[in-house]
Amino acid sequence: MIKIALDAMGGDNAPHDVVHGGVEAARASKNNFEVVLVGDVNQLKHEVERHFHTQNLPITYHHASQVVSMQEQPSTALKQKPDSSIAVGIQMHADNKVNAFVSAGNTGAVMAKALFGLRRIKGIRRPAIGSMLPTESGKSTLLIDAGANSDNRPEDLLQFAIMGSIYYSRLYKDDGEHPTVGLLSMGQESSKGNELTIRAHSLLEKSHLNFIGNIEGNDILRGTCNVTVCDGFTGNIVLKTAESLHPLLKVSIKRLIRKQLFSQIGAALMKRTFEGMRKLFDYQEYGGAPLLGVNGSCIIAHGKSTPRAIRNAIFAAYKMVSENVNDYIKEEIAKYGNLRNKE
Repeated sequence: MIKIALDAMGGDNAPHDVVHGGVEAARASKNNFEVVLVGDVNQLKHEVERHFHTQNLPITYHHASQVVSMQEQPSTALKQKPDSSIAVGIQMHADNKVNAFVSAGNTGAVMAKALFGLRRIKGIRRPAIGSMLPTESGKSTLLIDAGANSDNRPEDLLQFAIMGSIYYSRLYKDDGEHPTVGLLSMGQESSKGNELTIRAHSLLEKSHLNFIGNIEGNDILRGTCNVTVCDGFTGNIVLKTAESLHPLLKVSIKRLIRKQLFSQIGAALMKRTFEGMRKLFDYQEYGGAPLLGVNGSCIIAHGKSTPRAIRNAIFAAYKMVSENVNDYIKEEIAKYGNLRNKE
């Protein structure tokens, strides 16, 4: 059985909401995976006992005596807290005691420990975070890198495209085996952009990916491509901007509805439509973002994750393991070993 370590002490609402999400994932697991709660065992058992009928659920515990807060500097925290739930959970993965790790805790600490604990896949220079964004087409686009790196080289963007394409094709098979890949730039022409995007465009054109060329910022949410590639600095800005759309729409719609009586009546009739819109832009529906490029399956969830978000993050980890995403990445990166050094 696949075992997924859950950092039960990580996140703004841990351990209550995190454990709740773990319990819900275990209920829906159909015994395909086991949830291993990592943290203060006494505290975690108390949280689990608050839920009904958990005796036969695939849930186990692994003790960790320390917690890394969301405000701590990653490097300092990992040195001073070797027995934190993040450090212990990732080390369990490195020791093959579990098959994946999920955390809504300190993102920097998770990335740092994953990088040094799990190591990089051979040939990968920089791991990247992939984040799903909704689009007009009703399908999602994978934004990569969404913030793991602030400075990148052209070959990094090629590797991001390879990893993102594989992740998308394995988890979203209905869209075909060869997802479309677009390079985020300031114009569709190959000559547009900075030195990084121009040189990356040249590498992507030579690749065997389904590369459609440059896309612009307004193409992302249109669903112009399945995988949107960019450097981590740009990607994180795009991600945070996209996350602000849902609150903006929510406040704007409420403000307009209050102005007219007929609008209020119409809003009542469109309750299900508004709920659909909420789900479309809600990070909880996507669960978490994979850290691609490390020797393991690591899902980084939002710090404000609700139980539903944690549940979905655990299922994302399960799919990543069951679909052998890393094996495909290793195989494909090996094919591009020579191309990475050519421009």
